[in-house]
Amino acid sequence: MSLLAIVGRPNVGKSTLFNRLVGMRQAIVDETAGVTRDRHYGRCEWCGTEFSVVDTGGYTSNSDDIFEEEIRKQVVLAIEEAHVVLFMVEASTGITDYDEEIADILRRCGKPVILAVNKVDSGDKMYDAFQFYSLGLGEIYSISAANGGGTGDLLDAIVNVLPAEDPDKDERPDLPHFTIVGKPNVGKSSLTNALLGKERNIVTPIAGTTRDSIATLYNKFGHEFMLVDTAGMRKKTRVHEDLEFYSVMRSIRAIEHSDVCILMVDAQTGIESQDMAIFNLIQRNKKGCVVVVNKWDTIEKDSNTMKEYTEAIKARLAPFTDLPIIFTSVINKQRIMDVLDAAAHVYENYSRKIPTSKLNEEMLPEIENYPPPAWKGKYIKIKYVTQLPTRSPSFAFFCNLPQYIREPYRRFLENKLRSKFDFLGCPVHVFLRQK
Repeated sequence: MSLLAIVGRPNVGKSTLFNRLVGMRQAIVDETAGVTRDRHYGRCEWCGTEFSVVDTGGYTSNSDDIFEEEIRKQVVLAIEEAHVVLFMVEASTGITDYDEEIADILRRCGKPVILAVNKVDSGDKMYDAFQFYSLGLGEIYSISAANGGGTGDLLDAIVNVLPAEDPDKDERPDLPHFTIVGKPNVGKSSLTNALLGKERNIVTPIAGTTRDSIATLYNKFGHEFMLVDTAGMRKKTRVHEDLEFYSVMRSIRAIEHSDVCILMVDAQTGIESQDMAIFNLIQRNKKGCVVVVNKWDTIEKDSNTMKEYTEAIKARLAPFTDLPIIFTSVINKQRIMDVLDAAAHVYENYSRKIPTSKLNEEMLPEIENYPPPAWKGKYIKIKYVTQLPTRSPSFAFFCNLPQYIREPYRRFLENKLRSKFDFLGCPVHVFLRQK
């Protein structure tokens, strides 16, 4: 997927535009300069074209502030990683030294650059925008990120210069992609090597040995898929090296392009906050999931240990508890084939399409037995249900008053779908639509 980087000096409205493009308030926006320090990643879709967007901190130079030094490194990295760069400036302030410095970097970067003049929210300010032609970056686009003015033309321009997606980029794009993800040093590369039966990836006790997402074709024992080993994802605060930034970014992109994610957890530490962050990333991208608890040989066990550990994991991952949990010891090659079988089963559920007649036959009697609660004397009647043509399992329930159906009843519908049809390891999305 193509990547657009938004760059500019502090307080020109980069995060405001980023939030508008991705359709949610993901980045903090404040009048104080320098609020954004880390990079935010999101996805934008315009006229059928989907691309990733990265929001960067404000670029400054010759500053004693340690954060601003780090932010500058991140901006340069984002420019190197991006396919298209969106350079934001501000109409009322005019051209500053920082603007000229950034423009100089962009003229030499060899990437397509689009110049957006922000905060043009009235006709008078339109004239202030023309001075930016002197930066030598070609056409300018006057926008107001706060109220959306001019963003349609800007997006048209972005889509026109995005590189065409290469259909041959994957060795076999039709094959399912199983991506192994987790914190550093939980045994992701060791599992890949054990499954492939050869030392495909370098393994050392040092956390962060794997730096890139490595895809390998697996074709054994009746399974055929692309197996992707990724770099370990640490908390943002602990990512200091440029290489590690690239590694984490590529791991996130690997999740976006996968069908099923195999989340590896260290048995000694259990599910920590970073494991939860990775799990939430899998959830947000609507991917199938298998949880693998590795290093099980290092745990002292009795007859109930596995059962108690499973219950503790499900309590941590609630409400999404309908997923397979496998306990392995990769070094001893214990239960590693169970991981493949579980991933293949989850992929089968993930790509399952249920005929509308079968759905209605199973679901309508359940809804009749337990109809949605009435709202202020209004009775809600669900007429029929159909599966939507989306990648992950999604269902539309058509009814007379969808706005009055509350979250508990949505969960009831999801649980009934899971009990009637096997969706183990898959996110199930319920939509209520007007009949």
